[in-house]
Amino acid sequence: MDNLNQKIIISFMSLNDLEIIKDILNSDFDDFWNYNILKDELQSKNSKYIIAKSNNEIIGFAGIKVILDEANIMNIVTKKSYRNKGIGALLLNNLIDLCKNLGLISISLEVNESNLIAIHLYENSGFRKIGSRKHYYENNTAILMKKTLD
Repeated sequence: MDNLNQKIIISFMSLNDLEIIKDILNSDFDDFWNYNILKDELQSKNSKYIIAKSNNEIIGFAGIKVILDEANIMNIVTKKSYRNKGIGALLLNNLIDLCKNLGLISISLEVNESNLIAIHLYENSGFRKIGSRKHYYENNTAILMKKTLD
């Protein structure tokens, strides 16, 4: 990791943060989640979202949905111009810490079978493959992964 991580601040994501990235959500991040879906997520009492900022610029965000004593990772997204700099790992580690602080027992997620970088990241963080869902991502299979929290 480079010096960028020394300047990254992680905080809870607000509706104001979403408004800031609204116009660049699809172009600079990913088009998987649109503005309205993210807004609904931020307003849900069962969802928790965090952002990564560098020099007051939002460079990534991630979220979980809490269901009883478990969490499901909804997304981890890094701004395209900041990818491969460890920001996704930083967001994931902060989500894991958040889940531990909430007293949850496990975290699960779905990841596109073709997203080998993400699968590797999750495996390095202690997630294990527990199943799959065919055609979850149009023509691709989703790998189901889970991590038990200590």
